[in-house]
Amino acid sequence: MLERMTVPAALQRVSLVLIAAAFLATIVGCGGATQDAAAPEAPAEAPAEVTEVVIASTTSTEDSGLFEVLLPAFTDANPEFRASVVAVGTGQALEIGRAKDADVVFVHSKADEEKFVAEGYGYERRDVMYNDFVIVGPESDPAGIAGGKDVAAALAAISQGGHTFVSRGDDSGTHKAELRLWKAAEIEPAGEWYKSIGQGMGDTLTMTSEVAGYTLTDRGTFLSMRDGLELAIAVEGDERLFNQYGVIVVTDASNADGAQAFFDWVVSAEAQAIIGEFGVDKFGEPLFVPNAK
Repeated sequence: MLERMTVPAALQRVSLVLIAAAFLATIVGCGGATQDAAAPEAPAEAPAEVTEVVIASTTSTEDSGLFEVLLPAFTDANPEFRASVVAVGTGQALEIGRAKDADVVFVHSKADEEKFVAEGYGYERRDVMYNDFVIVGPESDPAGIAGGKDVAAALAAISQGGHTFVSRGDDSGTHKAELRLWKAAEIEPAGEWYKSIGQGMGDTLTMTSEVAGYTLTDRGTFLSMRDGLELAIAVEGDERLFNQYGVIVVTDASNADGAQAFFDWVVSAEAQAIIGEFGVDKFGEPLFVPNAK
């Protein structure tokens, strides 16, 4: 004989059954979710740590805007490295390299660069690009040198007439070239007309424009700043105005791998193409001519 349950007992039994069923459904649901969920993917390989490559370079490469194009392209090609620039005169850039406070030196005084390597401070040097120096001055051209191609004769006319000449005076590649040119002209520049200001190329051009004087500048920086200056090219084309840039890996650089990566990249076909195109869209000519070999 079947046991007959009272209504309260039946309700209690139903409640227990429902609770049990819900509990089982929860377990099954969780189990199903676990089974159905895709197995987690293996974590992607962590990207290599990005390290900084310090480049001691000239103010002309900075002031011309070349590095604004060149450095992002270097990082795109070498994402494990980020390059930063200390823009100073060539002499100071080489001193920074000697102190190992830079990984790469990128300057334009070939004799000094070769000496730097010969003394063991750098272990590899390559030509990268060139442009030329020009003498610029006011449109009125009080020294009467405009259109000339003999730089020594132009400097003689400036000094003999006492016309203002603004010198960088900062032991830069441009300053070193200027001193060689004065020597070639057999002139010792001195006096009120000769202003040695110890500044970079951009500041020197600005001051030269303000005082309506003359100065020696690399063509690239002048072209990049020309619209804001009251200056024009007076003398160009003398072979003594050739301006070669080179890159050197500093011996025992702090970031030796990054230094070598930048060195190899800046003389590569990719970087040389970027250098050769820089300035063409705005000035109709490149500011630097690539010549790595």
